[in-house]
Amino acid sequence: MRIFVATGIFHPESGGPATYLYRLLPVLQARGHEVCVLTFGDDMLPATDYPYPVTRIPRRTLPVRWTQYARAAWSEICRADLVFINSLGLPLLGMGRKPRVLKIVGDLAWERAVNKGWLPPSEDIDLFQTKHYDRRIALIQAQRAREVRGYVRSQDQIIVPSQYLREMVVGWGAPRERVQVIYNALSPDARTADLTPTAARAELNLAPGPLLLTVARLVSWKGIDYLLRAIKPIPDVRVLVAGDGPDEARLRTLVMSEGVADRVTFLGRVPREQMPLYFRAADYTVLYSGYEGLSHTLLESLLAGTPVIVSDKGGNPEMVRHDQNGLLVPYINVSALTETIRLAFSGDTRARLAAQTQNGLDRFTWDMLVDQTLAVLERVCTSS
Repeated sequence: MRIFVATGIFHPESGGPATYLYRLLPVLQARGHEVCVLTFGDDMLPATDYPYPVTRIPRRTLPVRWTQYARAAWSEICRADLVFINSLGLPLLGMGRKPRVLKIVGDLAWERAVNKGWLPPSEDIDLFQTKHYDRRIALIQAQRAREVRGYVRSQDQIIVPSQYLREMVVGWGAPRERVQVIYNALSPDARTADLTPTAARAELNLAPGPLLLTVARLVSWKGIDYLLRAIKPIPDVRVLVAGDGPDEARLRTLVMSEGVADRVTFLGRVPREQMPLYFRAADYTVLYSGYEGLSHTLLESLLAGTPVIVSDKGGNPEMVRHDQNGLLVPYINVSALTETIRLAFSGDTRARLAAQTQNGLDRFTWDMLVDQTLAVLERVCTSS
């Protein structure tokens, strides 16, 4: 089967979809399938050799990059046996009745409205699904409605990474029977399996003491500002911020105004091969975001044996069992986050939660993801 993979981002860019495809595609090849990738990409990305063709369309002005993407996609669609689409809103034309599978990991309409500053990041994404807004936001919602009518409903199968997102996508009008949950998955990192947190800190030259790690693209809905405010009354807690993004300058200003600059370290974009060390070194990974489909970050932390502190939003409660492998915190409630962090470092809480991080992870195994995804792709290709 020749699979054309259409995506908006791809390795080495950060983000769950990029990580997912980078790990999945070599497995598809190993199972006997031919793969090619079309993505947007900046000219400054480092050159990487892949065992399959990757075409990157530079992020120039919107009409230019969309035209170039559509042209490149057209020829690949004609040659493909199946189109595997990994983002809404891609300019894909001429698919006809070509077998197709779409993976949806979030609500791009909400993200666009927040990124443009038309909505505060605190705007509840679930409320956004039905609430009426001003004309600018209504246009974005209308665009999504058009995508659902002409794009989402035409898919042979839709993959989502959580039950939460399944209900959201069905709420958009997608046929329920065509929306399948396949949980995100990762494999444990063998290099750090026997490494103690103390040894991991030594390798990274990190000082002892209560240490929180947050890993995310620095955008407003990831809630990093709430975390930085929450640690202010707890003077011995330090935070490592791994990631880059448009919110970095604002967050750096915030740590100065909150008086916590000496306890917050901005690591920038950390090489992927180093992340298992950071997860192992931290006492907790914190992800206090406004929404998550199903977070690779949380999964990677739990696989490393590090419990998590997370918002009770999106797909988080499907992975995190409160007071078992982590702590769920109401969103948005900075004082509750502060008290949860205090609790996390009290008594035997950390040791007790760390001992249970592997419980329930059998739902998120890499082999299960691969088998379920291949079953969908092959079924759609042979039945269309």
